[in-house]
Amino acid sequence: MTAIGAGPGTTLVTGATGTTGSRIAARLTAAGHPVRAAGRKAAPVAGAEPVRFDWYDPGTHAAALDGVDRVYVIPPVGDPDPAVVVLPFLRRARAAGVRRAALLSASSIPEGGPAVGQVHRALPGIFDEWAVLRPSWFMQNFTGGHLHATSIRTEGLIRTAAGTGRVGFVDADDIAAVAVHALTDDRAPDTDLVLTGPEALSYDDIATVITEVTGRPVAHRQLSYEEVRDRLAAQMPEEFAAMLAGMDRAVAEGAEDRVTDSVQRLTGRPAGSFRALVERELRLLG
Repeated sequence: MTAIGAGPGTTLVTGATGTTGSRIAARLTAAGHPVRAAGRKAAPVAGAEPVRFDWYDPGTHAAALDGVDRVYVIPPVGDPDPAVVVLPFLRRARAAGVRRAALLSASSIPEGGPAVGQVHRALPGIFDEWAVLRPSWFMQNFTGGHLHATSIRTEGLIRTAAGTGRVGFVDADDIAAVAVHALTDDRAPDTDLVLTGPEALSYDDIATVITEVTGRPVAHRQLSYEEVRDRLAAQMPEEFAAMLAGMDRAVAEGAEDRVTDSVQRLTGRPAGSFRALVERELRLLG
């Protein structure tokens, strides 16, 4: 690990209105750290300074980076090759004085793998102080605006190609807590961190927990890889839909059947359970 020297300066949070970005901005500002909240519409977030930022418009990048010394990076969603736009921005950030970067990737994508895996591989060569957060599937996929949450509310169904495979679903609040430590601790992690909840659950288990907590019947409907791919392709680029469906297939084969202690090690407290998340966000399942 390396030390950043002086105390934390201004943090640029990309995707600041999103699931993890909004939580990170809120935690940082609550702790007294100056935050620049970047988004396409420069919307105010948790007392942070809003700034317009578009990955595909380099003209928005200079203002976003002005006076910043660390950055939380959420690659553009749905882009099958985000390195094309993210890596030039990160090199520009380093030249502008940014010293530390925390990148949001995924447990299913290794260093050098597809999509954000290419950004992961390049990150240590750009910054001396860095972290790659590789969370498992978000628990909030079942309570927010995700396809699973929508189908739970409207049909009482969860559709996947994951079969009986298990996933160490993780609470976005825990991801945010780890990110804040990675961005502000005296020493950067200088590694990648696979983040999970305290137990691995199948989608059948997820449906059972939601049913027990809410009193509304929810079931898991198993689909084929092709059915999931085609369903997703109606809403996003075909290549990205195929990648997501492939992740379901990997879950069915056991690729995500694991838990880690990363949340406990970085934050000093245990990761939250899925049942606790559903009890806390019950209103969102209404």
